[in-house]
Amino acid sequence: MKAYIYSVSQVNRYIKNLLEKDVFLKDIFIQAEISNFKAHGSGHFYFTLKDEYSSINVVMYKSYAEEIGFFPEDGMMVTVYGYISLYEKTGQYQLYARIMEPTGKGALYAAFEQLKARLEKEGLFDVLKKKKLPKYPKKIAVLTSPTGAAIKDIIKISKRRNPNIKLIIVPVLVQGNLAPQSICDGLKLINRYKQVDVIILGRGGGSAEDLWCFNNETVARAVFKSKIPVISAVGHETDFTITDFVADFRASTPSAAAEIAVPCLDDIKNRVLSFYDELLYSFESKIYSYENRLRNVLEFSFFKRPMDRVFDMKKQIRGFYDDIDKAVFCKKENLETDLRNLILRLESVSPTNVIKRGFSVVYKDGIPISSIGDVLERDIIDIELSDGYIKSEIIEKGDFDAKKENF
Repeated sequence: MKAYIYSVSQVNRYIKNLLEKDVFLKDIFIQAEISNFKAHGSGHFYFTLKDEYSSINVVMYKSYAEEIGFFPEDGMMVTVYGYISLYEKTGQYQLYARIMEPTGKGALYAAFEQLKARLEKEGLFDVLKKKKLPKYPKKIAVLTSPTGAAIKDIIKISKRRNPNIKLIIVPVLVQGNLAPQSICDGLKLINRYKQVDVIILGRGGGSAEDLWCFNNETVARAVFKSKIPVISAVGHETDFTITDFVADFRASTPSAAAEIAVPCLDDIKNRVLSFYDELLYSFESKIYSYENRLRNVLEFSFFKRPMDRVFDMKKQIRGFYDDIDKAVFCKKENLETDLRNLILRLESVSPTNVIKRGFSVVYKDGIPISSIGDVLERDIIDIELSDGYIKSEIIEKGDFDAKKENF
């Protein structure tokens, strides 16, 4: 009988099918220590789970790795959920992880501090980025378990403080592996709805493991991205979660969140009455002030004898006219005096007056002669006197020294 020969790929594929069909191996939780951890650039995680005697290789694909609320490190104790299968290429079986959580309080605290430090460095806790809570909301969304004590306390306190506030209950899981996605879906739904003024996210008290979904990175980022202000109300007063740091406001308990979010109707009524009293007092004070001003104005003489003011103004105007007349007259006198002085000065230097005093003016061709250089011998000149003129011919010319010798 001839034996059938198989290829390596056929054998590996057969073993892979056996492993994946095994009821025990296709749905398994393993608790162990992480070693040889590597975060690949693709976003996948590759590491080994080991205990005192054995180890198993683990791969966690990006879509699952993004859902865990901490960053795995060598030496960290974790509980991993997934299924066992074979990697056909190498023939090695390994655990394909879907969910991973830190194990033990020490591991939980380390994961909490690790995520807190990373998100704080990214600015998700920045006070300047937090949105202000509305003073007078009309609608409040409550994301919590519909059967827990938290929702009962919130409804009770809200109705006591202000029954006019509308509560929109969005049922979400607040514990377990499916809780983070449930909370994120609830936040997205409310933000798409866009009809509420504030969101209360929380649950009642519990162990660190019970509250762990509120330490999930995906939940933290969903809270940070919310366009609507979020109040985190998780556990008791001493409980702190990552959502407390990311949210726009932290309430110590769900009851405290209702006290913060829902304005007290009695307080609003008292404030309105106080505003009314202040407005009425201010109005009455204004009226009283204007009445006093009116009485004072009516006491003015102008209102008692209005024509007195008219007469005073007429008298003042007449005084202005008199002042103007005096100023114009003085100015005219000064100008006339200045004019007369100018005329006298002009007359004193007038050629006509010079001639009248016994002098004469000599012209050549109508131009006054001021120097012997202006004429030549035999030139015809005109001599103007006070009572006529003489036309003559130049016989001789010379300077004053020559004239003295001739005389």
